[in-house]
Amino acid sequence: MAHALVTSNAAAYTSGREISRILESARSQVEERFLEGGSVLLSVMDVLNRLLNSLESVAKALDDKEASDTSADLRATVESLTALPVTEENRQQALISLAQTGRELRKHVADMQETMRYLRTFAVTVKITGAGLAEFAGFAQEILERIYSGTDEVNRFAAHLDSLEKEVKLAASFGANVSRSYADTVPAVAGALRDDAAKIAEHRKNLGILAREVGAIARGVQSKVSSTLSALQIGDITRQRIEHVQATFSLLEDFLAGEDGAGLDAGARQRLQNVVHHLTAAQMSDMCVNFQRDSENVVKTIASFDHDMREILKLRDQMGTESGEAGGNFMRSLESSVSAAHEIVKQVDTASRQADQVSHTTIGTAAKLSEAIVNIRVVRTDIHYMALNTNLRCSRLGEEGKSINVVTAELRIFAGKLDESADAIVNGLPALEAAAGRVAPTTATAGGLGESLTSAVGNIRSAANVMENELKVLAENGREVAAKIGLLIGKLDFQHELGDVLARCADALEGVAGPDVADISDLAEVIAPLDRKIFKLYTMVQERNIHRDIIPASEESISALAETAKAENDEDLFADALF
Repeated sequence: MAHALVTSNAAAYTSGREISRILESARSQVEERFLEGGSVLLSVMDVLNRLLNSLESVAKALDDKEASDTSADLRATVESLTALPVTEENRQQALISLAQTGRELRKHVADMQETMRYLRTFAVTVKITGAGLAEFAGFAQEILERIYSGTDEVNRFAAHLDSLEKEVKLAASFGANVSRSYADTVPAVAGALRDDAAKIAEHRKNLGILAREVGAIARGVQSKVSSTLSALQIGDITRQRIEHVQATFSLLEDFLAGEDGAGLDAGARQRLQNVVHHLTAAQMSDMCVNFQRDSENVVKTIASFDHDMREILKLRDQMGTESGEAGGNFMRSLESSVSAAHEIVKQVDTASRQADQVSHTTIGTAAKLSEAIVNIRVVRTDIHYMALNTNLRCSRLGEEGKSINVVTAELRIFAGKLDESADAIVNGLPALEAAAGRVAPTTATAGGLGESLTSAVGNIRSAANVMENELKVLAENGREVAAKIGLLIGKLDFQHELGDVLARCADALEGVAGPDVADISDLAEVIAPLDRKIFKLYTMVQERNIHRDIIPASEESISALAETAKAENDEDLFADALF
């Protein structure tokens, strides 16, 4: 009978040690797999943070006030471009008015030239008529010279008008071509630029929507990863509980090999082993249930990452498509439109320079004409008084000076006609200057328009480059997140292998324990030290409850536990409260 008990005890120890070895293999696998899974999850969290940072950068680029202002600048430039045909038409009308004013002045200049020809004729007649009179010879020559001087002034006056007419004609001819060109090209180019500005706004709006959708999904995954990291605590709990079962076997062996255990007979030892086997089997069974439930939740959560990441990648691809196809983007069409606009701006610049030149020349010509009119008036005054003096002298000479008197009277009459023409020209000069002012551009200069276009496109290109770079970073982070999550799903399939190993250990313990729990109430005092040591291993209330269901507490154990509780530090109490 004693031999049979010893054989049975040996088998029990062998089973306990064997199960403990199996448990050690399971414990190391749990530790390794959960540590690895935690590392992968942390790396996923890190790349998710980078993904969200990329999205923030994209959002910042989309919300950039400078970029929005740039689009507004482009629209303002388009409005200026749209106004060019009207501006050029107004300029053409101003040139026509200027040409008309010049022609009216030309009539008065022609009258002055005609008057000067008559005056030369009369002066020559005076010289011929008074050839026999010594006192008239020098006087007649002086009148003739003053008339020649006046003629030169009138001719210079006419030359200024000729030059002005040529410039006006050239500007009008060029302007007419430009005006026709504007009618043909400006509406189309302005419309293209306006469409491009609308595309930019729409592009930014769509990217903003997609970025917010990606961000919402990414933050959802981030929240899932956080909860999964928290749920991975099941791995640490399982490892601890395996260690507690292993330690229970070790404590049992140490107790049986010690002084207290040596005093037990074979039956008592067998009963104690049976109870401990039931205790460890119950702990393992409860641990398996918890492990299966919590690890299934972890795996389900991680499996849902796959759908989330497919959505993120799909949205990321849409963001890439939204930025353009075949490696291009909206900048290509915009730059093509701006190139056409720059050609128009060159024409505007040329037309503006010509208009400025005509305006400045006209104003200068008006000043010269005013000066010439003053000189002509002086000549007219000199001729008038010289002729008046001649009349007086002729009156003193009597019959001899009568013929000269008739001619000089004509000189005075025609000199007076110079005043009429001069007055008409003086009255026409303000109209000339006003027409010249209308020829000059009244809107922004072509240079300013060109600079606005260049600046707007430069800013849009810069914003597009920033956006493109941010989208590249976003795409890279999206790919990395997808790869990490794909790896994670494979790493954290805890049911495969781990769950099976733990279940086999629980089944083995239940098999060793048998269907019935032995009665050890008579051994309560003897095994109290073992009971306390095993109970002190536990970190979870659940473990303690299972323990007390199988090994009720003795009065001695309760007293000892109360003393132990007083000695525990705050950290142990906090750990207890968690479980």
